[in-house]
Amino acid sequence: MAELHIIGQILDARDFEEENLLCKWSFQTGSTWKVIEGVAEGQTATDANRVEKCSIFSHPLDLHLSTRALQGWPKLHVEIWTSNALKQCWPVGFGVVHVPSRPGVHRLTVPTWRIAPGNVWDAVREKFHGGGVAVARKELIHSAADRYKLSTTSSAGSVTVELMLIFKNFKKFGVEF
Repeated sequence: MAELHIIGQILDARDFEEENLLCKWSFQTGSTWKVIEGVAEGQTATDANRVEKCSIFSHPLDLHLSTRALQGWPKLHVEIWTSNALKQCWPVGFGVVHVPSRPGVHRLTVPTWRIAPGNVWDAVREKFHGGGVAVARKELIHSAADRYKLSTTSSAGSVTVELMLIFKNFKKFGVEF
């Protein structure tokens, strides 16, 4: 089988209005992909950089995958959450980026977006830090088939990710990079 090693880190989150940010992340793949080693999802620590509107995470990523087909190439799904003094958390941004299909070091910027409030109560709650709108079905975020059903607002900020990709045995199966 062909193998893909993903080594890197979630560097930071920039241009979010909120403070005390953390990032929940996961690698999404198709059914022909299998995790050999490593962790495919996780969460960073919370960072509260109030001066520069930038939260530094430097959270490590290390994943070893194998595959029988190229369908379902890995995507990195990120959710940015904020917390208040009462330790309540709510999402403030969602984003997805495809893992590059070339070996080497890649620095990616993941643009994020928010879910629009569905009614006046949700808008008031979000405005006064009672929490943003969450997604009940996470697959809506990274699946293009149903994403059109979501009502979203403008960009919420961005997440910077650095990945080093190592490909093994793809040439045996006729895939050249």
